[in-house]
Amino acid sequence: MDPPTRLTSQALLTSLYAAFNRRDIPTLLAAMTPDVSWPNGWEGGVLCGRDQVSAYWRRQWEQLEPIVTPTAFRTEADGRVAVTVHQVIYDKTGAKLADHTVTHVYRLDDGLVTAMEIRE
Repeated sequence: MDPPTRLTSQALLTSLYAAFNRRDIPTLLAAMTPDVSWPNGWEGGVLCGRDQVSAYWRRQWEQLEPIVTPTAFRTEADGRVAVTVHQVIYDKTGAKLADHTVTHVYRLDDGLVTAMEIRE
């Protein structure tokens, strides 16, 4: 991937993490293909499509307050974008439940997220 494309991907994903942290579901879903494949990192399994992703986030945010901050971006050999993220997860009382770093790997197509996976 050439540098301008990488910057575009990085800018897109950075804006999506900001939208996630604002709980801005419409902005997030608009950046995904209708049949997006998304990991259910909280309950397990894989979600398919915007409706499932939206319902998952709504359930999650009723119970948890995750803050996810990208710290590094890398383009993989197959064109996917690997994003190192710092995740801090609180319960609704403000107690910290988790504080760790993981990698989110995105497949993008024409500026839309088609799939994401989590690497511990």
